[in-house]
Amino acid sequence: MPKSSSSKTEKPIEELTYEEALAELESIVSALEGDASRNQLEESIKLFERGQALAERCSVLLEAAELKVKKVAGDVLIPFEEESE
Repeated sequence: MPKSSSSKTEKPIEELTYEEALAELESIVSALEGDASRNQLEESIKLFERGQALAERCSVLLEAAELKVKKVAGDVLIPFEEESE
């Protein structure tokens, strides 16, 4: 289960990379979905709040990446298509 938001070793959300934020968010979702009956209400609320902040961080980082791609691609994004076999 992810560390409590009161943990001193927990990295501030604004310092997380996209990959770190997403991994922690997935861990929180698993903890909340998995065995919610074991979580105390306060701990569940802290996890949910951190999860919301992590989701926002991921969104901000994705938007920044999209802006960089648009800048390089001349504001024209080409939709990604998977190769068919």
